[in-house]
Amino acid sequence: MTGVELAVAAALDVAAGDPRWLPHPVKGMGAVIAWVDGRVRRICQSEQALQIAGGCLAIGLPAAAYAAASWTITQATAIAPLLGQVVGVGLAYTTLAGRDLFDHVQAVLRELAAGNLAGARQAVAMIVGRDTATLTESGVSRATVETIAESTSDGIIAPLVYLSLGGAPLALAYKAVNTLDSMIGHLDTRYEHFGWASAKLDDVLNWVPARLAGGFIALAAGLSTGQWHRIHESWYMLHRDGDKHASPNSGQPEAAMAGALGVQLGGTNYYDGVAHDAPTIGDGTADVTPEHIRQASRIMIVTYALGLFFALLSLWVS
Repeated sequence: MTGVELAVAAALDVAAGDPRWLPHPVKGMGAVIAWVDGRVRRICQSEQALQIAGGCLAIGLPAAAYAAASWTITQATAIAPLLGQVVGVGLAYTTLAGRDLFDHVQAVLRELAAGNLAGARQAVAMIVGRDTATLTESGVSRATVETIAESTSDGIIAPLVYLSLGGAPLALAYKAVNTLDSMIGHLDTRYEHFGWASAKLDDVLNWVPARLAGGFIALAAGLSTGQWHRIHESWYMLHRDGDKHASPNSGQPEAAMAGALGVQLGGTNYYDGVAHDAPTIGDGTADVTPEHIRQASRIMIVTYALGLFFALLSLWVS
């Protein structure tokens, strides 16, 4: 993938986001995962069999995504080189989720600004996995800020990394792993064996992007406000609390964001009515507000720009 192609893909993401009418590769991946998940237990009766099946799916789906994207681009290029470039850019565009994240966050902010807490809970439920029915305004704001931080890493920075390394095919393979993790990579009784390989592979593929995202968020904290001390505060919290999260990667961007905003993230969340206690991240106020969401959104935008700049720079250097 060339720098021009990557820049056009990012521009499409910023301009168009994820139109619901447009067929999206991730939706197809999700359908495949759901189909396999619904049938694998008829065949695999033991824990070991589920682990093997999960490992095959964790390798097979990304490999299929890579092969399908490569074949599609090759066939389009055989018809006309320009068509191959257009197809490659179109596929690359589908791997970036910056505009979609921004739009979801703005939906939460609109409901909070209107004083509609119930609507804000419904809006944030579209982007988080935790229970939202009883969240306070601060709880909604905290969930939104945490999602901005995490999704900046796996929805923006990670795709940019893999697009710069291997174009649309590699980025789509990454999206397959990320989709597998979000759907079956849970440590619960249903997925602890079937989803183990997907969760581990996602940890591996996000290790570098998460740390890049943490660093970019720290830099963006200063660039977005002109308050350069925020870079130090974000960087300090990134290194102090980045490894507190149960995930080896999610804590990196969350800690950087907590330091940038001067808030406290993490703590107790509820999933299917069950409390899950996690360490707190950050030293600031636990009263996260809609203004913190706005600040986090601006940091996310600048982080996107930084990630794109360095991705383009890596392509130019190579």
